[in-house]
Amino acid sequence: MNRGSEGSKNKGKGRRDGKSAANKNSNDRKGKSFPSSKDGDERKTTRGGKNQVVGTSRSGNPVTKKQYIERKKAESFSKRKTNKDGVRLNKYIANSGLCSRRDADIYIKAGSVSVNGKPVTEMGYQVMPGDEVRFDDRPIQPTKKEYFILNKPKGFNSPRKGERSSKSVLDLMENASPNSLHFVGRLGRASLGLMLFTNDLELANKLNNPKQPLRKIYQVALDRSFKHEHLMQLRKGIMIDKEIIEIKDINYIENGKNNEIGIEIFSGKDNIVQNLFTAVGYEVKVLDRVVLGGLTKKDLPRGHYRKLTEQEVINLKMI
Repeated sequence: MNRGSEGSKNKGKGRRDGKSAANKNSNDRKGKSFPSSKDGDERKTTRGGKNQVVGTSRSGNPVTKKQYIERKKAESFSKRKTNKDGVRLNKYIANSGLCSRRDADIYIKAGSVSVNGKPVTEMGYQVMPGDEVRFDDRPIQPTKKEYFILNKPKGFNSPRKGERSSKSVLDLMENASPNSLHFVGRLGRASLGLMLFTNDLELANKLNNPKQPLRKIYQVALDRSFKHEHLMQLRKGIMIDKEIIEIKDINYIENGKNNEIGIEIFSGKDNIVQNLFTAVGYEVKVLDRVVLGGLTKKDLPRGHYRKLTEQEVINLKMI
């Protein structure tokens, strides 16, 4: 009687324990999180390949190999964008003297630039020390910016891009630098005076823009005596090519002849001084630029050049 009761008790306990264990296993399965597969989603798997699960995120979600690689690439690019040792790719290209930053952005978008053998099209990409940058598969290197002022003599032309010319102003600068130099402030073959030369293409383009005000002072000799009424006419401003050209100052040169005039303007139009005097009936026989953007000819003989001082460069960049 006692044994039967104990057996009955144990048997009931076993059923209860079994049911409890079954419920526990069921609850464990319900509580465990597995990757879900929905329509249109890529199926995550523990097998090899781009969808192989290689870990979990901080929130506990599974991370595939593909997601991990993409995240690392994004982190690498982000680090490059904020790295103080790096240089923006468009600036690096501009520093090489190849083109301006704006043009560099166009070439980057077009896929013409590669870094360490891989095409780069991202704006803001940082070039790090030791990186190899290529443009159309040609290696490029940034160069130190150089700035020179030349006191141009007669007989040398200022050719436009693509033009060929014997006795070019660039011939006068061939020993100044191994880098390709660009000039600011064209002067004709018969004209004299100051011209700026630099491999800083960005600055050269800025200062050569006709809309960019750049202070220039010229001393001119006319074909005959200059009448006071014509001086006053020019002082008020005059129409050239349907545009009023403002003259900052104009006057007879002190202790000079009546045909020798000093004129200060900011216009960047070609041949603007000759055109101003032609408009009032005079021909310019001699034109000598004595000031260019704050730079002067002081202690600079005709046909010679010199490097700009650090302060002169700063002043030019502030224009």
